[in-house]
Amino acid sequence: MLSGVAGMRARTILLGGMSKSYAMTGWRIGYAAAPAEIMAALRKVHQYTIMSAPTTAQFAATAALQNGEESVAAMVEEYDRRRRLIVSGLNALGLRCFEPRGAFYAFPNVGASGMDEQTFAEALLHEEQVAVIPGSAFGACGAGFVRCSYAAKYEDIEEALVRMERFMRRHG
Repeated sequence: MLSGVAGMRARTILLGGMSKSYAMTGWRIGYAAAPAEIMAALRKVHQYTIMSAPTTAQFAATAALQNGEESVAAMVEEYDRRRRLIVSGLNALGLRCFEPRGAFYAFPNVGASGMDEQTFAEALLHEEQVAVIPGSAFGACGAGFVRCSYAAKYEDIEEALVRMERFMRRHG
């Protein structure tokens, strides 16, 4: 049995996707790198589970990997701007929210509304046409919280916060 770096290299599989880093959600394309014998086994599984990624997606993924880092940096900056907007906006509404450190979701506590997360999500959707996901959909620890995506245009987040403010004035 190999040990040390050589042993780790022989057992390592690198998997990556284009969805988040290069804003290619829905394209369903990624990559794998591994020792030859592991790749042979992965190819067998792949052959029987999926045909192949579309040619256009493969070319787009190649272009993203070769030339996309500047766009990635700009996207990171824009998501940071959106994150700051939604977190400060939710906190200002009394919906206590910690600053997210990953993904593009804020997870505010809706206790100030006097509702549980399911009731809050349904009422907000019906009354103000703002969709959030009840935190309990993510397990028992999500009770009392909702998930708010900030993978939307900045202006749409601003509008959602205006609508949520109206909602909280009625229910908070």
